[in-house]
Amino acid sequence: VQLVESGGDLVQSGESLKLSCVASGFTFTEYNMRWVRQAPGKELEWVATVDAGTYKTFYEDFAKGRFAVSRDDAKNTMYLQMNNLKPEGTAKYYCAVRVNDRGFWGPGTQVTVSS
Repeated sequence: VQLVESGGDLVQSGESLKLSCVASGFTFTEYNMRWVRQAPGKELEWVATVDAGTYKTFYEDFAKGRFAVSRDDAKNTMYLQMNNLKPEGTAKYYCAVRVNDRGFWGPGTQVTVSS
């Protein structure tokens, strides 16, 4: 399993970013995919999930209304559109998947939001 995130950047408060996660090494269409993040000095925090097959999406409260998770099964890619970013959104963002009862995540992509 390999997951590679990209799209992180330094942005100002109120701006938008779109993160991508390219997956390989497993049958992408069969697995729910999720975004998690870790801010400096804090624990890992779930952000959003997009289900396999149904494309149903789920969000942590802070992401509702501002973030949108999606997937393109033809490209084995998951996305996270983040709008109206706030300084508390500064974190390393990871995509994650659970395959055969093991959790996998990529190296992450850094998002820094300045006020």
